[in-house]
Amino acid sequence: MNINEERFKALRADIRGGLDVTSSVGDTELVRHIENRILHDVELAGLTSREKHTLVRKIYNSFRGLDVLQPLIDDPTVTEIMINSHREIFVERAGEVIRVPDQFESQERLEDLIQIIVAGVNRIVNEASPIVDARLRDGSRVNIVLPPVALKGPTMTIRKFPERPMTMDDLIRLGVLDGETAAMLKDLVCSKYNIFISGGTGSGKTTFLNALSQFIPSSERIITIEDSAELQIVTVPNLVSMETRNANTEGKGEITIRDLIRSSLRMRPNRIVVGEVRGSEALEMLQAMNTGHDGSLYNI
Repeated sequence: MNINEERFKALRADIRGGLDVTSSVGDTELVRHIENRILHDVELAGLTSREKHTLVRKIYNSFRGLDVLQPLIDDPTVTEIMINSHREIFVERAGEVIRVPDQFESQERLEDLIQIIVAGVNRIVNEASPIVDARLRDGSRVNIVLPPVALKGPTMTIRKFPERPMTMDDLIRLGVLDGETAAMLKDLVCSKYNIFISGGTGSGKTTFLNALSQFIPSSERIITIEDSAELQIVTVPNLVSMETRNANTEGKGEITIRDLIRSSLRMRPNRIVVGEVRGSEALEMLQAMNTGHDGSLYNI
């Protein structure tokens, strides 16, 4: 027995009417309420236990999770999620990009979800400022582009990251580089050489930067600077992570990577790690190196 979109919308609306899901109702209570509603619906009696469980999770995710995206977020084999419009969703698994059958019920539902995501990291996206970078609670990186820039409707790309950052040993095991090269890189990091990492989109720059950071002595003080926080430096306890901020609706309050690099120089860093250098901040980066802040790592 299949539940079509119209039946799903009606069921969800009925559940919403029976419980204020936007209030302080706990997750457990919400799940119990959804389960009771589905179990006592005679029209759903033909569903199997597995189908009912799937329906419960789908409705729950539409209220508290990321709607149709939540199963993809929870799937460890998915590394990237690409939403071209509310009707088109693609994912990357093992380097292969495929289209999935899931879709949002409407463009408005996708727009609502986008606003929830950006609000969670104190960012703004609208017609006046239609492009924004954000992140999910698990650290996944999100890029959003809205109409009129995006012609097919709201577009969102989610780059997922593993719970445990890859080590240099992992990269060796995968054949990315050999042990001799890894040993040389370790010597460069420990000797406080400035290192620039360059590559195309999705080539693994951040993964490689995380692996290099594990060679930084744990006694040092590190400042990380990013557009959207995604670095996973776990071996250095004295760590300060900073993130840029977009301008507000009045065009004020923007904090750029260049601003953060300038500020980091007054924070007594042993090293500065910049997630991405792509503009005028390159000047501040060079000045930082000239003032004795060696051993820094930069994505170019």
